[in-house]
Amino acid sequence: MRILLLGAGGREHAFAWKISQSPLCEKLFIAPGNAGTSQHGINLNFGVNDFDAIKKCCIDEKIDLVLVGPEEPLVKGITDFLIGDPQLNDLDIIGPSKNGAQLEGSKAFAKAFMKKYQVPTAAYGEFTLENYRDGVDYINKHGLPVVLKADGLAAGKGVVICENYIEALAEFELMIQRAKFGDASKKVVIEEFLQGIELSVFVLTDGKNYVLLPEAKDYKRVGEEDTGPNTGGMGAVSPVPFADEVFLKNVEEKVIKPTIEGLKAEGLEYRGFIFFGLIKVGDDPYVIEYNCRMGDPETEVVIPRLKNDFLEMLVAASRQELHKIKIEEDQRFACTVMAVSGGYPGDYEKGYVIHGIDKVDTSQSILFHAGTASQDEKTITNGGRVLCITSFGNSIFEAVETSKEALQHISFTGMSYRRDIGYEFE
Repeated sequence: MRILLLGAGGREHAFAWKISQSPLCEKLFIAPGNAGTSQHGINLNFGVNDFDAIKKCCIDEKIDLVLVGPEEPLVKGITDFLIGDPQLNDLDIIGPSKNGAQLEGSKAFAKAFMKKYQVPTAAYGEFTLENYRDGVDYINKHGLPVVLKADGLAAGKGVVICENYIEALAEFELMIQRAKFGDASKKVVIEEFLQGIELSVFVLTDGKNYVLLPEAKDYKRVGEEDTGPNTGGMGAVSPVPFADEVFLKNVEEKVIKPTIEGLKAEGLEYRGFIFFGLIKVGDDPYVIEYNCRMGDPETEVVIPRLKNDFLEMLVAASRQELHKIKIEEDQRFACTVMAVSGGYPGDYEKGYVIHGIDKVDTSQSILFHAGTASQDEKTITNGGRVLCITSFGNSIFEAVETSKEALQHISFTGMSYRRDIGYEFE
């Protein structure tokens, strides 16, 4: 098979690494890719939102299957665009339709969907400029903390947790009246704050059937012991110790099955991944958010733990044959630790040479590139999250220590990483 993978991050490197191992893979193209993905296929010089270039590539390179990594092209309708072209009748696409991608593209849509299909989630209200005063009253009567969410995509920055009413009202005004997040915050969801511990659960669905992938927990805060501003993710662990068989069965019955049934009932075309951002409150799972794709850096621990042929799974999903797939997992713990640029998640510089990549012991660890590029036969930094190291262990502590040991061989100007990933489980 000839595969086109869209994306350029650590998630896409993990996908490319796994797909290239499949005997079904004849040729793999990645657009735009990074310095790491080029080890497993051919990087192409166009972006994930360049729909015309994507279509041309599918025709010219006789692509059999497209795997969409990030959310933005899905929310913008890349699946519908390709499916609707008569020249691409035989093309399979892993990624939901534009309507299906609203699960991530619109917080208000997702909350209404959960309410309709009785998926447990926090109580909420939704507000726009038209009912702004109602929103102010809602906040003033709301318990603390107050959670404000921009309705649309805001590059992972559209959620604000406010500890007092003055802050909440100020943020509400900034979002709606001053377009703090642009069009994304024309509508704002105000949510009840749930106290618990978070984790991520993933399924691959063909629209009728689904398979449950290994769960993971990621670490969003830039500072150790979860301090400082939120990032795209500083590391992840899998499996999650508190997510035992009883809890995950509860997740399937209360969250996953109603979601899949709801998609079918709504007539939403969905062949791809669903990311359930969960919080465990007592013994019960609540959905914080849906994503219409795999998480990053969770993918960098979930995919290495999969023993299955990943491409075979994707083909089954495209043909609505996932009921034939039985997931096999590596029972060891996996941990990934992300190395980031100085200043991230704020302003940072690019273009620094990365040293020591060839010194990582590949028998113990996997190095996944994220924000990297190739220049003059050297690998340079090209993003905030630069690369991550995934390692296995018989405990989370052992996996973390192996990843940190590997990172000691890596260096670039301004490099930093969290040394306490998985700290609460040690």
